Amino acid sequence: MSASTTPRPVPATAAGAAPADTQDAPRYLGSAQGNWFARVGWRHLVAWAAIAFSVFPILFVVSAALNPLGQLSSTTLMPNAFSLENFAKLLSTTEFARWFLNSIVIATVAGFLSMFISALAAFAFSRYRFKGRRAGLMFLLLVQMFPQFLAMVAIYIMFTRITQLYPQIGFNTWWGLIILYMGGALGVNTWLMKGFFDTIPKDLDESAKVDGATHTQIFFGIILPLVAPILAVTGLLSFIGTINEIIMANVFLTKSESKTLAIGLYGLIAGERNNNFGIFAAGTLLTAIPTVALFFALQKYIVGGLTAGAVKG
Repeated sequence: MSASTTPRPVPATAAGAAPADTQDAPRYLGSAQGNWFARVGWRHLVAWAAIAFSVFPILFVVSAALNPLGQLSSTTLMPNAFSLENFAKLLSTTEFARWFLNSIVIATVAGFLSMFISALAAFAFSRYRFKGRRAGLMFLLLVQMFPQFLAMVAIYIMFTRITQLYPQIGFNTWWGLIILYMGGALGVNTWLMKGFFDTIPKDLDESAKVDGATHTQIFFGIILPLVAPILAVTGLLSFIGTINEIIMANVFLTKSESKTLAIGLYGLIAGERNNNFGIFAAGTLLTAIPTVALFFALQKYIVGGLTAGAVKG
């Protein structure tokens, strides 16, 4: 005889009533819409505040550059008049063209050479195991903990002797400042590139070696095309840092024709800040053109270059 099974009782619900989870859904959505500001809206306020904080100095400099009076005391956030007189004075009464050329050449050459040498060092630290590898990495890290201007006295004495023996790479020369900037950027660029090189599988190197490729062919033909993002980032950072540097350049560049943009423009407002502020603002806008152009040209590489080397694998 088979035992009869008694069906389990089902909770009674009102006719047409929806389950509890579906009843709570409209209430949850309504609550989410009501708390939009608490969840998302405040972020918009922070974003607009950050944009205003960033745009304010730009508008002020543009207004000062277009102000025909060219004085700091008469400059407002929105220009009362439109004139290019400050740009004309900048190009006619100063050596801005020479300063611009000096800055572009020094920043471009120093940025490229530091990027290339850092790539070579990062490739060696990432791909090879040799005696002193860990000590070398630690040394590069420790060197970056001390600002470069702390060694200004020692570097100045060295360049005094170099100027006497080899004036082509001494004071008031392009190559002297390029060498100085290269030494300051090699450490941080090497560490940044080394983390990116570690993300590239070593199987590619081994496959190329099996096919008979040399270390030089592997580096230039396989590795460099894959690390283009980090090359763009380090080159951009070196260019920006070099073109904006003022402390070391103010010590090693004394002649007017050898000055960079940072030193030349600073000299305009060092003594007569109020009278020459319009010319200074005009020069600042022209100085920003190569940096902004380079940033937009390399923009697609920046995010990948800064984040890809953060995690190995």
